[in-house]
Amino acid sequence: MVKKVGIPRGLFYYNYFPLWRTFFEELGAEVVVSAHTTKQILDVGVKSCVDEACLPLKVYHGHVSEIKDRVDYLFVPRFTSVSKNEYICPKFGGLPDMIRHNFKDLPTLIDTEVNLRKSKKDVMSAVYEIGSYFTKDYKKVEKAYEKALSEYKSFKERVRKGYLPIDILENHKKIKIKSAEGVLNIAVIGHVYNLYDSYINMNLLRKLAGSGVNTITIEMVDSDIIKEKVGCLPKRMFWNFGRKAVGSALHFIERKDIDGIIFLMSFGCGVDSFVCDLIERKIRRSRDIPFTILTIDEHSGEAGLNTRIEAFIDMIRWRNKNESNVSTYGQYVYPG
Repeated sequence: MVKKVGIPRGLFYYNYFPLWRTFFEELGAEVVVSAHTTKQILDVGVKSCVDEACLPLKVYHGHVSEIKDRVDYLFVPRFTSVSKNEYICPKFGGLPDMIRHNFKDLPTLIDTEVNLRKSKKDVMSAVYEIGSYFTKDYKKVEKAYEKALSEYKSFKERVRKGYLPIDILENHKKIKIKSAEGVLNIAVIGHVYNLYDSYINMNLLRKLAGSGVNTITIEMVDSDIIKEKVGCLPKRMFWNFGRKAVGSALHFIERKDIDGIIFLMSFGCGVDSFVCDLIERKIRRSRDIPFTILTIDEHSGEAGLNTRIEAFIDMIRWRNKNESNVSTYGQYVYPG
């Protein structure tokens, strides 16, 4: 009988799903993904999780609730580090314990630790441990991982070419950009689980495309460029996301084709609050480029977000049109 592995559609799903899916399928398992985020999933997550948790963590709890009764295994890896000498948010390390504490009648939890802080070689111990749930043949596990890694690299390459991860994962067509005034290039910085969950970010990326914006994300920036740019920092960045975000932001600042930068953050995120402030300081000191912050939480009213987006885009377009025609003090920009 084919075993079903459940993967909640949250957190690192938007980054590693092609890798996970291929790996499990090559081992003979059936991969089941929870439904797209809805109000019901969010509400269940809010009730299941501690109040102090951030929005992405509450959403993840909602996805666990949605899928847990339909699978034989629930894949909730214990992430500590995904890169050498760097960490990710502690919520990933404690996630399996939170899930066990907050839900009853769970299927078998695959909670293998992934810790690459010291060396990338440590990934294979995690691969073997996860694979052991399905087979004791290490050669089969290795072959499954090799194919999964190839699929993952192909996925990342498509993203670097300008495709949004959500369009690849959901087999969507590339979002069409609509504009009667010329296309704007706006960089959007944020965690993948904020950027690509269209429910919690209230369809931000499609709203930008509908307003004539070509979106560039940090996943589209080459890792070598990020490494070069963060080299100017006085000390090494502690967080994996922080390094990518700051390195990408410094790259965006230097690009003359970038019309503005948006930082999307979730309320109460410690990493975001620090990284966002650092990026804003770098922007203000290096280049006079439009920058705004969008903060999301479990409230679902879109009016405030829509107003911020519209005002930001209108300001950029006005500036591009009139920047060279700013009048002296006491006179109007527009004649008449």
